[in-house]
Amino acid sequence: MNRDEQLKDRWVRTVAFFQSRFADGDEMDLDAILFIIGLQELGQLHRKFQKDEKLQLMHIAICRVLEPYGYYEFSHYDDDKWPHYIVKENLPPLKAGEQSLLMKEAIVNYMVVSEVID
Repeated sequence: MNRDEQLKDRWVRTVAFFQSRFADGDEMDLDAILFIIGLQELGQLHRKFQKDEKLQLMHIAICRVLEPYGYYEFSHYDDDKWPHYIVKENLPPLKAGEQSLLMKEAIVNYMVVSEVID
């Protein structure tokens, strides 16, 4: 299986994992998956979040999944236990499709490293 086929297969398994556990099988998009990863990384699963906090959760997820690529580095937890990251390298200018592909690859890698999928 070539790299593109492997990524496609792993992405399908990743989406299926999230849909079965968090959406009763309904379709989930990239943003919804990032939101759930952000919740996981924050570790405050059973509370309500304000709209701006939901965006911050997605930011946490983006930083976390792109950390292995060298774009972000974990810095610290603040007094409310929210993780903070510093930018190590700016993302290159990407077209929408390229951005989506990078995020899917990063999420799949996160799932593999977390041993949720193989």
